[in-house]
Amino acid sequence: MSDASAKTSRTANAEEIARFSAMAEKWWDPNGVMKPLHKFNPVRLALLRDNICAHVGRDPNTIEPLKDIEIIDIGCGAGLLSEPLARMGAKMTSIDAAANNIEVAKVHAQQSGLEIDYRCATPEMLADEGKQFDIVLNMEVIEHVDDPQFFMQACASVLKPGGLMFVATLNRTIKSLALAKIGAEYILRWLPAGTHDWRKFVKPSEMSGFLRGAGLEMTDITGVAYNPINDKWSPAPRDLDVNYMVIARKPDAA
Repeated sequence: MSDASAKTSRTANAEEIARFSAMAEKWWDPNGVMKPLHKFNPVRLALLRDNICAHVGRDPNTIEPLKDIEIIDIGCGAGLLSEPLARMGAKMTSIDAAANNIEVAKVHAQQSGLEIDYRCATPEMLADEGKQFDIVLNMEVIEHVDDPQFFMQACASVLKPGGLMFVATLNRTIKSLALAKIGAEYILRWLPAGTHDWRKFVKPSEMSGFLRGAGLEMTDITGVAYNPINDKWSPAPRDLDVNYMVIARKPDAA
């Protein structure tokens, strides 16, 4: 990570703030360049809310079902997942290695009246500070890192004993090559060409090994599938061929 991405600037001027404000509007436009992620978000949020509530014994249908639960969103981007979780009452710490993403996220959170601790950081940087959280979100990040095992260990190190980590990623199959890589990037143009490297997609068996190597126990795995007829994403427990999400638990302290 470059120096420019390692920390956020403390010398932002009015022109930079205005530029980031304009960028925030584009990132958060549900019909703009982030449209696919906006469509994907509802199913992710429902899975997160329901499983976190089940873990802590809460009703997911209350106004703030995640009130005071400490969550870290690793690789948060511009905050498309962090903001709705904050509205559910969660105490959000959201990190990204790209300084621009964090600046955009800060601007939009301020515009939305939300308090989110956004930082340009990596999980190992927070681990060095001794930070730990009730819930770790590791959503669509591991397929972009060079050392998945080290990354998983760093993510696990900021999880409290007894806490849950959610990991969402893409399976390395012929189907995912056709749909998530060739189809999404070159045919449908949902994503810029080159967004993903199919060779870095993670098979569930590999994911299980990464989690065990980080001292975590996989407790659940479910697929998430896209229906082109109704243009919606939905849970597909038996379909792990493309997108899937894993829940892992850190053992209680001895």
